[in-house]
Amino acid sequence: MNDIDEQLLLQRLATPATRHEAFELLVKTYAQPLYWKIRRMVLVHEDADDLMQNVFLKAWSALDNFKQQAKLSTWLYRIAINEALDFLRKQKNATGLQGTSDHTLANQLLADDYFDGDATQARLLEAIAELPEVQRTVFNLRYFDDMKYEEISVILSTSVGALKASYHLAVKKLRKIMDVE
Repeated sequence: MNDIDEQLLLQRLATPATRHEAFELLVKTYAQPLYWKIRRMVLVHEDADDLMQNVFLKAWSALDNFKQQAKLSTWLYRIAINEALDFLRKQKNATGLQGTSDHTLANQLLADDYFDGDATQARLLEAIAELPEVQRTVFNLRYFDDMKYEEISVILSTSVGALKASYHLAVKKLRKIMDVE
């Protein structure tokens, strides 16, 4: 969606008569990219699907508070990432587990009807899940979504330098985990 379309969408979202229709367009436009951002973080389809619903509910509730200091897409990505991170923190606290071992996640992914990758891709996602939260998030946004550090900086509210360091450390750890040099 280009900036002109986004501005028109924002105008329609601000107008009570066109708000519902504009929000439907927003959902259609951003559902798939947001789903994949969340899915790469939480890995399980059902969890990602539930979180997507939460993202759009929060976005709808907060529309009047959107200050347009960032692009609409950046605002939505920030909501989605925060939802995923909150989910992962709650899940970690509930299970008391720091990480999983013996390819549990890879096996779950390979058994998932919605996962269309192979064993190597499943192992990579499992390795990414072993990264610390910030490194995992930065790696996903930079590697899979090809986001610029400046945009990630807005989403995560951190400096570009810190993001570059996190990405570098994530790549280094992933190479070690995957035994790739």
